[in-house]
Amino acid sequence: MKYPYILIPLICILLSGCFKEDNYENSKKGNFEALWKIMDEHYCFFSYKAVDWNEVYDRYSQRISENMDNEALFTVLGEMLAEVQDGHVNLVATHNVARYWKWFEDYPDNFDSKIQKNYLGTDYGIAGGLKYKILDDNVGYIYYGSFSSGIGEGNINQVLDRMAICEGIILDVRDNGGGLMTNSDKLASHFFNEKTLVGYMQHKTGKGHDDFSEPYEIYVEPSDGVKYQKKVIILTNRSSYSAANDFVNAMRYAPNAVIVGDRTGGGSGMPFSSELPNGWSVRFSASPVLDANKAHTEFGIDPKIKVDMTDEDMGNGIDTIIEKARELIKNQG
Repeated sequence: MKYPYILIPLICILLSGCFKEDNYENSKKGNFEALWKIMDEHYCFFSYKAVDWNEVYDRYSQRISENMDNEALFTVLGEMLAEVQDGHVNLVATHNVARYWKWFEDYPDNFDSKIQKNYLGTDYGIAGGLKYKILDDNVGYIYYGSFSSGIGEGNINQVLDRMAICEGIILDVRDNGGGLMTNSDKLASHFFNEKTLVGYMQHKTGKGHDDFSEPYEIYVEPSDGVKYQKKVIILTNRSSYSAANDFVNAMRYAPNAVIVGDRTGGGSGMPFSSELPNGWSVRFSASPVLDANKAHTEFGIDPKIKVDMTDEDMGNGIDTIIEKARELIKNQG
């Protein structure tokens, strides 16, 4: 996907001359105030998530004392950040990272790497970050576990070329927690035949919670390499997050793709970082990415066909979601 003007907000956050922050002393209160203010002025989902950040300030400021140790301060600040329910929001110190994981913890796993081995075996191919195999019913299976794992055009071309004989392919991004959007863009481009609008991005233009630019269009442009023309089933679960969520959103608009499995985990805000007076850093969502209908995908994307792994199948070493995908490919047309 093409993300216009990404470098502008990134540079502005990294360079102090773009976002002039108030000076706070390196005290317990000063670090609390700095963190609250950074989020207040730059976090992008307060209104969408209906978070009363002023009320959060009132509640958590009462828990700050100069007599507390750094461990206690870290705990309180981490709990305050969890109020926005965002997996892209972290407080990072030398001793720990505060994180919000309820976006997947409170849901079924819908993925089991041990059961996956029953399909991949040990003779699967590896092409960059892709694991792949042609299953015994002539259905191609590709697993991409992290968009942080590198893939080149050559990797993708080789895998899709080898799977030209298949009746269709399964592209599994379950438990893919995200990574580089450039890899999401690269992989998605092989399933489109023409330039396609898949979403929009906005940037903060001021310190108010609703100060955003007009939405910029995001497109998938088809690859110059192999473009897959048969059915492709995208497998998702709640741990498909961030760049994986972005990939699933794009693939909804691919002509031969069907999303199967569970709702994705979300994470549609572009994350950026800032620093507190004591040297701790905070990562937060600063620019919202919307779908082609200008709807948020921050809380995830529903599959076209909802399927959960059943206890009975798992007990027999069967992946219910993979089997549904195979059925859809075998029964097409």
